[in-house]
Amino acid sequence: MKHKHGDEVNGWLIIDKPCGMGSTAVVGKTRWLLQAKKNGHTGTLDPFASGVLPIAFGEATKLVPFVTEGRKEYEFVLKWGEQTSTDDIEGEVVARADKIPTHDEIIAILPEFIGKITQVPPVYSAIKIGGQQAYKLARRGQTVEMPARQVEIFALELLEEYADSAKFRVECSKGTYVRTLGKDLALKLSTVGHLTALRRTKCGNFSLQHTILLDSLEKMEYVEERRKSLWPMETSLRDIAEIAVSAEDALRLIQGQSLSPKGFEVKPSENLVAAKLQNCLIALVRIDERKIAPVRVFNLNNVKKETKDVDYK
Repeated sequence: MKHKHGDEVNGWLIIDKPCGMGSTAVVGKTRWLLQAKKNGHTGTLDPFASGVLPIAFGEATKLVPFVTEGRKEYEFVLKWGEQTSTDDIEGEVVARADKIPTHDEIIAILPEFIGKITQVPPVYSAIKIGGQQAYKLARRGQTVEMPARQVEIFALELLEEYADSAKFRVECSKGTYVRTLGKDLALKLSTVGHLTALRRTKCGNFSLQHTILLDSLEKMEYVEERRKSLWPMETSLRDIAEIAVSAEDALRLIQGQSLSPKGFEVKPSENLVAAKLQNCLIALVRIDERKIAPVRVFNLNNVKKETKDVDYK
């Protein structure tokens, strides 16, 4: 989102989103708190959920795909015996069952959900059907057919058990609906269930250790102090190789020009490489035997200062 007023603020703000607040509301609140011109989130986190919500500011918005494509990790509590219309606490109960699965039964079926699995996303989701969000159609009473999708579960474990519910941890791919996973777990165990708690603990390269509470930001008196909570843009890039470039090379990349790989100790790679000027991210580049080509360029004020007097032929 852009705002006509505000400063050029660049970096990542990782919010520990509170329950009951929508992701879009967090974006607006943080843009105001940091008096920034532009920011955006990396994918909606359900209002009833809490946890890691990365907010990209300024040029960091160009790196959003690197976060959205990354793995996610959640902890969730699944209550047995009641299925709801939304698969969480916000819906109406639509089915009941008396069975409470045993510890051994739960452990036995977990391996069946690890790997590539097929999910039918919940009707109450932001997925667009015929150009309209599914949950809006559902709220109007329309019948919505949700297409199945393949997702990947990398890890799934039982953490705790209670009288009528159980707590799990899941590490999953982009596009996984944890509410659907909970419903499917219950059905596999010959009962029904819905999520009573959902907390995202990791999103791409960010985890709870990177987060700050909105309340903590609001208590800071000065904008400059709030901006100190930003993480550098490259924090979102996991294990990416780097090359150091001169001011002249930086200017060429910024202008969309390629560099010769001669003089750089680099090898051709299918992966993107971060080009930096004095430890400041200039561009993401792709390197082959003939050239170092910019793929994504960042227009940062400090880089402009370093390159403004450069004269090259």
